[in-house]
Amino acid sequence: MQRVRVKIEGLGDPKSAIRVAQMGADAIGLVFAKSPRQVSPAQARAIVDVLPPWVATVGVFVNAEADTINRLVERTRIGYVQLHGNEHPDILGHIRTKCIKAFRIRDEGWLDEVKDWLSATTARSNLAAVLLDAYDPNVRGGSGTQFNWDMVADARAAGAMADIDPVILAGGLDASCVSRAISLVQPWGVDVASGVEKAPGVKDYRKVEDFIRATREGNELKTQFWL
Repeated sequence: MQRVRVKIEGLGDPKSAIRVAQMGADAIGLVFAKSPRQVSPAQARAIVDVLPPWVATVGVFVNAEADTINRLVERTRIGYVQLHGNEHPDILGHIRTKCIKAFRIRDEGWLDEVKDWLSATTARSNLAAVLLDAYDPNVRGGSGTQFNWDMVADARAAGAMADIDPVILAGGLDASCVSRAISLVQPWGVDVASGVEKAPGVKDYRKVEDFIRATREGNELKTQFWL
């Protein structure tokens, strides 16, 4: 039976990371970009060191240079890099671990933007997934803003998503809406930050539990990627 993977974004200490992993999170997001959820390399390494096997660690960067990213990958031993800025497609060929590229969805032109970026890279094999997030002019992520999920559902129905999957969905998700979002978008995984927090960077474990439980509900996934 297919199961949508869950990434909990913006953890800052080993105790909370272990707690979230025990609750069923598949991945932990560590934010290196300027943010209320930002962690230092030492904090990130402390989290990586205590997590059990098969819980992925993802470092989130915004417009960082490849050399900077690689140094932090080596120092912290994070497993994946998430590019959440306006990075050039060439950067994939210079990062020494698998990458997730985030795109902020603003309007109907989102699909062309994603496909143009992907077609311009010469290192597609280094791309682990595409993350679709909501556009917010003030912040790069964690805004709690949703985008119109129907745009992705329409693209799926038209057969236009085959060369984009696997997709991770982010933006305004919480326990009240994630099941519906999964049914519409049919993602490989979902990514949540503010939807499981008491305050920016402070996780509410009840919300985390409710969110993970809600991802297990809904219809069977039937997309080209899952089939």
